[in-house]
Amino acid sequence: MKNIKLIVPALLLLFSACSQATRSTGSDLNAGAKTDSTMASDSLVAKIAINGKVIQGDPLVMRFVVYNNTQALKSFCIWHTPFEPLMSKYLDITDEKGEQVAYKGPMAKRIMPPPADSYSKVEPGDSLVGNADLLKAYDLKKGSSYKVVYNGGNMSGLVSKDTVTFVYEDIH
Repeated sequence: MKNIKLIVPALLLLFSACSQATRSTGSDLNAGAKTDSTMASDSLVAKIAINGKVIQGDPLVMRFVVYNNTQALKSFCIWHTPFEPLMSKYLDITDEKGEQVAYKGPMAKRIMPPPADSYSKVEPGDSLVGNADLLKAYDLKKGSSYKVVYNGGNMSGLVSKDTVTFVYEDIH
């Protein structure tokens, strides 16, 4: 009986990775994520963009913008976002055949719940920008077309309905 009293609180802590204020629920997702920076939302919204044309030797940068269009200060967990170095597979990238692109980056093991310094704040009406070099963590081939979807919302608490497509090509 004493073990159960210890296990239940431990499980509750484990499943409360990010604060309740920033966690998305099924109803949040069905309410419609923001499609541009002028639409209102009751949670933080992430937008991604990728320019697939790069000069040989340069990074293939994904731009990740978090918008707060609410009237309140909001925070999100930076884990599984470009606001920390690549430490996990937070993107689903598929090629033109629909096959998953191999993730070759590090996979961090985390202590739950995230510590206070794992959160970033976004002022009302403001946004934050993070960038990630996709070539550092994904096995992308030049001349191929790709589709990218952000899948880190369960950890970060961010909502993103973006599906971005690009062709990875060199500019000479």
